[in-house]
Amino acid sequence: MRVAKLSSSARIGRANRNRISKKSVTSTVDRCCLPSALSEAPSVVTVDLGERSYPIYIGSGLLDDGDLIRKHVPGRTALVVTNETIAPLYLDRTVAALESKGDLRVEVIILPDGEKYKTVDVLMKIFDKALESKLDRQTTFVALGGGVIGDMTGFAAASYQRGVHFVQVPTTVMSMVDSSVGGKTGVNHPGGKNMIGAFYQPRCVVVDIDTLDTLPDREFSSGLAEVVKYGLIRDREFFEWQEANVEKLMARKAGTLVHAIEKSCINKAEVVALDEREGGVRATLNLGHTFGHAIETGVGYGEWLHGEAVSVGIVMAAFMSERLGWIDQSIFKRTTSLLEKYRLPVQVPSLMTKQLFMNFMAIDKKSENGQVRFILLRGELGGCVFTGDFDQSKLEETLDSYVKAD
Repeated sequence: MRVAKLSSSARIGRANRNRISKKSVTSTVDRCCLPSALSEAPSVVTVDLGERSYPIYIGSGLLDDGDLIRKHVPGRTALVVTNETIAPLYLDRTVAALESKGDLRVEVIILPDGEKYKTVDVLMKIFDKALESKLDRQTTFVALGGGVIGDMTGFAAASYQRGVHFVQVPTTVMSMVDSSVGGKTGVNHPGGKNMIGAFYQPRCVVVDIDTLDTLPDREFSSGLAEVVKYGLIRDREFFEWQEANVEKLMARKAGTLVHAIEKSCINKAEVVALDEREGGVRATLNLGHTFGHAIETGVGYGEWLHGEAVSVGIVMAAFMSERLGWIDQSIFKRTTSLLEKYRLPVQVPSLMTKQLFMNFMAIDKKSENGQVRFILLRGELGGCVFTGDFDQSKLEETLDSYVKAD
């Protein structure tokens, strides 16, 4: 093993979901009634994309299961991409699992850690390593880390020699429940988050919940913003389960973690199976992201974690939905309360101005013909709408209510 290191208007709700064919998403474990202990076999959620379908394995100890990972690596070479934080913790175990059968050459590149390094310049280092190692089209890029590593590795895999194999091994809540599933890859641009990228699906996703033992509290909470999102846009029962299990989830109880990750993956996989390239329904997965991405870009990448910015964005979207008369005020209050219990921010950072919001929202990927479109809540809990057809004064009212800077 040689290591290279760098220094530092679609609408979906419960009714739509219930009409999805049962074969679209399958899970080997039904945890509607949570068991007291985990079974040894991992839960498996399948993302149904025809010939490009792939499994999401969720469980404990999966990082050391060489047979599980190796069966999704078809060639004789692999490149593990990780960062300086994750490498000391989990790199050796991942490489050992890949090399366990003795028939795979494994190369490694270690990137600096942080959203500010999610750039084209750093992306080129992955290509440099692949070319230096003479990796061919049958190689597999393995993303070991959080959302930044997963997005960059996926984009590199989509681009290197016009496409090589790709495996996701997420190590954060955010990447486990959201970014590792669905094939969105890319890098940031100073003018906007994730503006350069491609849709490129992995061969599998391996979620070892044991890696969350070393995740800092702030990053753990950040990932829960996406978990809240699934309940709000399409899964009322999941939202209510979260309200009843906040303490267990925050205490990182294994069974509770598996249930939360599995339900999140099922929800996302169902939507991806319907709309892989975000032509309509998949956009609903971006609840809070239009406001949130503006915050991330406005304050500087890495100053706020993605989930922290999305948390505030969700609150703003819920507030705007309530002011439009599309949801009951109780949904807004419950949303804010749950995010606060997850120790997430619900107020806009002091540096953000209305003009910054408007500037960055204008170049949001969901904008069309110069019109900003939002995912907003509508109807009962679990329903939402993706639209640009709303009373614009309510957007102004939302910004006036939450933005304190001049």
